Amino acid sequence: MVAKKHGSHSIVAACFMIQAVGVGCFVTYGVFFNSLMEELHWSRAVISGASSSAYFLSGLFAILVGRLSDIYGSRKLMGGAALFFGAGFILMSQVQEIWQLYLFYGLIFGIGLSAVDVIALTTTARWFSVSRGFMTGIVKVGTGAGQFLLPFLASILIASYGWRQAYVLLGAGALVFLFALAQWLQIEPDRSCQSQPAIVSRSLDGPPAAISLTARQAVRSSQMWLLCGSYLLLVFCLLIILVHIVPHASDIGLSPKTAAGVLSTIGAVSMIGRFISGIAIDRIGSKAILVASILILISALLWLRIADCQWMLYLFASVYGLAHGSFFTAISPMVAEIFGIAAHGAIFGIVVFAGTTGGAIGPVIAGKIFDVSGSYAPVFIMITVAACISLGLTLFLKPARLVQN
Repeated sequence: MVAKKHGSHSIVAACFMIQAVGVGCFVTYGVFFNSLMEELHWSRAVISGASSSAYFLSGLFAILVGRLSDIYGSRKLMGGAALFFGAGFILMSQVQEIWQLYLFYGLIFGIGLSAVDVIALTTTARWFSVSRGFMTGIVKVGTGAGQFLLPFLASILIASYGWRQAYVLLGAGALVFLFALAQWLQIEPDRSCQSQPAIVSRSLDGPPAAISLTARQAVRSSQMWLLCGSYLLLVFCLLIILVHIVPHASDIGLSPKTAAGVLSTIGAVSMIGRFISGIAIDRIGSKAILVASILILISALLWLRIADCQWMLYLFASVYGLAHGSFFTAISPMVAEIFGIAAHGAIFGIVVFAGTTGGAIGPVIAGKIFDVSGSYAPVFIMITVAACISLGLTLFLKPARLVQN
């Protein structure tokens, strides 16, 4: 069989690389941030808005991508998304007007970005049941690898060739890699087996009951809204950090390369968080990992409020990176645990959209606050409060475990 030839572990490797290239390219926006401000003379709110638009639209289109992946599979969708992804980056080299920034990055790149998480994580969820958390963790280590390598690469390309040519080189490379990787996703396990995994939700006063929800049933459940609300607030915090941590580091005196290193440190440490959380999810479940990760996030944000030099920022990046990696590893298994696997693509797409909504508005609000106050201090207070609310919502999620019918 062709499936045997490729092997499930080849699927994991392909999804790993899709995450590395896709998310790695996205987080380089913070590295390009100051170059855009210096040449185009736009405010932080305007520049942040393009990243927010891309992230929001990626979530909006993720709902469609998730639904279509349940019907048509992953290969064609990822191949098409690769074209938008690379084209958006390449076109960024021609930006002169604000509308071009929002069209090229916000819309075109955003469409390409929409498939990165949904395709990689839904494909992984379809292939694995017993070791789903571990394999998801491996795939999400790819995100950390991309977050570690791509900001450094972007900073080197900008210093060597300028930011416009850097966008061309990154875009062309991403297009080729993502399109090639998509070809490995054409083989999926027998769809007749996809409905076999079911969820067992543990009640507080009785035995667990096996369920497997459709997307429509999931939307009507309270757990869906709790999960979406918690994830919205989490990504609200995370995207503010990803977009604004490099400008903040530059503001307190770090060189461009050292400031980019803060972002790369987050990516490097997040690989550890993703790997450990992937193993732990299979043992203790996703909820416990989410709660622990949010507590680590809150601790890191409290430290960030007083971090005013290089070593303090790098310590923040190290602690924050552990939490950052765990969040994105836990969400897909959480969806599978609560709602089953049959409609995982559609349901996960909805959860992703909730997160991208938070991630879209966060950087814009942070940029506007800085433009008005001249400081990120109010921003750090705001995201600390948001993380605390997310913790409260997560505590109300009912624990669940995956079993076979």
